[in-house]
Amino acid sequence: MKRMTTAEATVEGLIVHGLDTVYALPGVHNDPLFDALFKAKDRIRTVHTRHEQGAGYMALGAALATGKPQAYAVVPGPGLLNSATALLTAHATNAPVLGLIGQIAQSHIGRGYGHLHEVRDQAGIINRIVDFSARIKTPAEAPRLVADAFRAMRSGRPGPAALECAIDVWGRFGMVAPLAAPLPLPAPPIDEDAVAAAAICLATAQRVLIVTGGGAQDAGPEVTALSELLQAPVFAHRRGRGALDGRSPFAVTLPLARELWGEADVILGIGTRLYNGFQHWGVDEKLAVIRVDADPEEPDRFRKAEVALVGDAAPILRRLIAALDGHHRASRHDEMVERQAKWRKRVEKLSPQIEFLDAIRDALGADGVLVDEVTQMGFAARLLYPVYKPRTFISPGFQDSLGWGYATALGVQDALRDKPVIAISGDGGFLFTATEMATAMHHRIPLTVVVFRDDAFGNVRRIQEERYGNRLIACDLTNPDFVRFAESFGAAAERARNPQELRSALNRALKRRDHPTLIEVPVGPLPSPWEFINMPRVRG
Repeated sequence: MKRMTTAEATVEGLIVHGLDTVYALPGVHNDPLFDALFKAKDRIRTVHTRHEQGAGYMALGAALATGKPQAYAVVPGPGLLNSATALLTAHATNAPVLGLIGQIAQSHIGRGYGHLHEVRDQAGIINRIVDFSARIKTPAEAPRLVADAFRAMRSGRPGPAALECAIDVWGRFGMVAPLAAPLPLPAPPIDEDAVAAAAICLATAQRVLIVTGGGAQDAGPEVTALSELLQAPVFAHRRGRGALDGRSPFAVTLPLARELWGEADVILGIGTRLYNGFQHWGVDEKLAVIRVDADPEEPDRFRKAEVALVGDAAPILRRLIAALDGHHRASRHDEMVERQAKWRKRVEKLSPQIEFLDAIRDALGADGVLVDEVTQMGFAARLLYPVYKPRTFISPGFQDSLGWGYATALGVQDALRDKPVIAISGDGGFLFTATEMATAMHHRIPLTVVVFRDDAFGNVRRIQEERYGNRLIACDLTNPDFVRFAESFGAAAERARNPQELRSALNRALKRRDHPTLIEVPVGPLPSPWEFINMPRVRG
């Protein structure tokens, strides 16, 4: 037993669980927490941001890049609400993000006195956007609640958690029994009967399509082996990219995937909601669906799966591969090469996006990370950008939060200091968190952001032009000179007017490893990718 404050016990719990960084914005409600972080600064860093949204997004980016839990700390009320979009996106992307949220005085919670940053039912707000939440009420409770939060974030389907603590509890002393190690994670047994049933279904199928989501990010070798064994194409839209190397002709994106969905007799969904297929492309009685998912509720969503395998993808797929031992298929390599070439020809109209993305792909190399954004270039990247390895294409999942890109990418780059990271943003989304460039400068985070400037919310403008008789409202933007904007922070900046200039600018930018870079790319209206995204049903 040790005499510690609640804050000190909480920080010790973070360290026991392997955290080396807390992203944060300080305030009076959390003063004892920051004092505890100062006392432990040799073991855990504090990276402070200029807005609570930035703190939440940086933790999210670090979690998505590493697959490991990350934490951030903010004050209650406005601090929580400013960071709430990051927690919501963490839920959408199954990211283990822990929010440490302040509170008003313990005895005053729920009384409506009008304290600084008081909000009605803060715990209820938190509970609706995370997978686990609790309030730390005493120093002695802190170690176990921290451990419970980490176990919840890593058990089953990963996701965010939050711990509240009142202003008068953080600094309270008490006798504490710190945990020596994280709590063990439950390991649900693999259903061998379901493995056997899935193996029979796959072995007798004529045309299998594998669909990967974020739950397949740690099962790349297994996905690759299964694809080769079954001669099955692998479709990933955003979160599942990189589970199969994008240089393989079997790695397919939306347009070709829809075509293959219409031909398939078995779909093997691995860590994915199968949203595109179920909601847009259709199902019928000729299509069998096998689902591998950590969430036991997922296999029955949309349509009950013929076979459900619940648990972590990698060990389940290894059992499935073993059950298919000796199974052989005729090669589909030449077929897939031909079909990929056909679709590349059809999407050639998406120029200059193709050339801009080629420049980014070449600059990053195999290990570099691209963070996409809700922008015309981001939509094109989801179709056209080849992803070679897991966790090297970071995308916001079904929340698709405009403006998430720059701050999230800062967290990616901070967590992966030895790897090049590029964020792509539109001029609309970038200004949501552009002031976090001050954070990048202060903490020497060498992120490169490419801002594609069309002086509009480009997608909104296109919809108004095409569907609403060119009645334009709230879509045109007045922008700063982004080069001068970045330079005012001390960052490196330049303007690239075409793909060739972008290629050169990126090569210069990625050599800088001690401060950030902004590259502004002025563009006009870009060719629409939507004909390749919103495609009609192919069955059912």
